[in-house]
Amino acid sequence: MPDTPADVVTVHLWSLSEDVTVEHDEGHDQLVLKSRWGLDCVDRPGPEVREVLRRMELGPVVLANVAEPHVDLTEVLLPVLSRLSHLVVRTLGVEDLRGPLLSVFPLTPDAPLPLVWLPGQRAVRLPRGMVLTMMDSGLSLEADDCPHRVVLHRPEAALVVAMLAWPVTPDRAKAELPLPLHVTEGILRYLAAAGMAPPAYDGG
Repeated sequence: MPDTPADVVTVHLWSLSEDVTVEHDEGHDQLVLKSRWGLDCVDRPGPEVREVLRRMELGPVVLANVAEPHVDLTEVLLPVLSRLSHLVVRTLGVEDLRGPLLSVFPLTPDAPLPLVWLPGQRAVRLPRGMVLTMMDSGLSLEADDCPHRVVLHRPEAALVVAMLAWPVTPDRAKAELPLPLHVTEGILRYLAAAGMAPPAYDGG
């Protein structure tokens, strides 16, 4: 069983997909991101946006660790990253030096990932047609019509997914799994945002 301390802190990490390159113009008027989807331009990016995208090109980052304390992430960074969601890999980690729990990769040019709160008593389950594949980095989940691929890096995430083989409410999953409640909740939120935990009785 996973030995995850109850007081472990979850962290939200952001990075650019491996195929994305960022080109900085000399005049600082525009950033051009090249990917398999073509070109995406960010006009008149501020220094915070430039630095965050530069760091995300190198690997996963915690946005708050990159931005200056006075920068409002909601106003400055998140609108840009939301528009570039098809280029962004989202990762849920914990501060225990054992690596991330799961990562969500965009598969289509329209791949938003809204992390909404799940009603505790509304049952969810894995979608029909889900394919599970073993990878060097963990277990990969893909499903028909889902714009994301989810890679489970650690057993904690796999335990949550196993619960979703049958309809289960988030409250029950949190109560029965041997994980800190906020860890289970975080995993469920990412799975739901990626389309891997739709409502069990609404065509899921």
